[in-house]
Amino acid sequence: MYSLRSRKSPVLFSPNFLKMKHSGRKNNNFSIFVVVFSIFLFGCFMYNEDVKTIAEFPFSMTRNQDISNESLNQENGVKEIIPNIGDHESKVSSVVMNSRTEKETEQEKEEKIEMPTEEEEEENIELPPEDCDLFTGEWVYDNVTHPIYKEPECEFLTAQVTCMRNGRQDSMYQNWRWQPRDCSLPKFKPKLLLEKLRNKRLMFVGDSLNRNQWESMICLVQCAVPPGRKSLNKNGSLSVFRIEDYNATVEFYWAPFLVESNSDDPNMHSILNRIIMPESIEKHGKNWKNVDYLVFNTYIWWMNTFAMKVLRGSFDEGATEYDEIERPVAYRRVLTTWSQWVENNVDVNNTKVFFMSMSPLHIKSLDWNNPDGIKCAKETTPVLNTSMPLSVGTDKRLFVVAANVTQSINVPVYFLNITTLSEYRKDAHTSVHTIRQGKMLMPEQQADPATYADCIHWCLPGLPDTWNEFLYSRPLMKKQVTHRKESGGWVNINVITTIVQ
Repeated sequence: MYSLRSRKSPVLFSPNFLKMKHSGRKNNNFSIFVVVFSIFLFGCFMYNEDVKTIAEFPFSMTRNQDISNESLNQENGVKEIIPNIGDHESKVSSVVMNSRTEKETEQEKEEKIEMPTEEEEEENIELPPEDCDLFTGEWVYDNVTHPIYKEPECEFLTAQVTCMRNGRQDSMYQNWRWQPRDCSLPKFKPKLLLEKLRNKRLMFVGDSLNRNQWESMICLVQCAVPPGRKSLNKNGSLSVFRIEDYNATVEFYWAPFLVESNSDDPNMHSILNRIIMPESIEKHGKNWKNVDYLVFNTYIWWMNTFAMKVLRGSFDEGATEYDEIERPVAYRRVLTTWSQWVENNVDVNNTKVFFMSMSPLHIKSLDWNNPDGIKCAKETTPVLNTSMPLSVGTDKRLFVVAANVTQSINVPVYFLNITTLSEYRKDAHTSVHTIRQGKMLMPEQQADPATYADCIHWCLPGLPDTWNEFLYSRPLMKKQVTHRKESGGWVNINVITTIVQ
């Protein structure tokens, strides 16, 4: 028997164990067994610790995961060495490496998505060719890509244009996409447009149709701006939507005739006896200086009378007498004054100028062969036969004046011909789903479209989004270039093509 004292010493180094080395074969075998058994117990303990460590790690060590990690690492230029199956330390190192690589790869991918460079985005947008007529084509029903945004998602829309919220039941008017005959409009990318607007001002100047288009532009870009980083402020005739992270603004300036008139108050301008000063523009023009992108229009306020009243003298001097002259004559005088302001105040290397053609009305349903219709009320589809002659009362004399003046001006101006394609959109007006004099139409008023239907302004989302797609498709997205004046007009020095279209 062994003494209790001898048991306090480790078995392998006790005196009794040393004596056993010189004993018989039987005792020797027993000693070897004890040693092996002790090593076996120690190995099991260490193995269990390794297994526990691997089991608690959040990645599986299946072959599929190995393949996935190998592909992932190859994509990022990391060549992984596959460890031996029996090497537990190599397995743990492999899992840690795979975990770190996968997390870094996911982080890099997120950074690439969240912070695209302008050059990368430009590679992904295919602008239509310069010689493609964007304004000749057809309306195509497309409920996949249109509308580009949804009415409830744009908090900045006014009650004048939120037709669905105001009770309109059909929504097909939102799903029509303009398809040019010989090319296609590029997919709208709000972040790319915001990059083009970084540190810049985009201003719409004109009447309520340009305000309609301004609201559309706000909705097109605001979805790419985080909450709290955008704001809308109104101060007199100027409304400013500010995008903080881009130091950019999208603005609207109320000037329904461009020149000075008795309808210039942005809130109280419902005046039937409209009077203009065709040669007076500086009062408005001083607010347009140094703007990077200027988008002008004037039309609808000309259409309530056949002759225009032209003031003798000045409003500031209290003049009240006026002359009545034909509408096209007055219109040319106004646009001549406007063109002179553009020539004298626009730096062609820093500012781009646009002029929107006439936005049409849809007052008589007989114009599109609907004898049972009441103005534009209850119209749910566009005129799809674009080959048929369509006349909805647009004053084409004013169209000709605008086209001629913008092409003869000694500054490059983009004339956007939205008139014909908009004439087909009898379905897209606000109709009775709108406000009148600041108040929502009552049910009894909505039931009387002959009196109350608004067939001038447009629902949003809707047609004005297409107008802004034209701005996006070519003029806004082109890089600012240097121009020089030649005998035939303004020429782009970089590409030697006439700017006026």
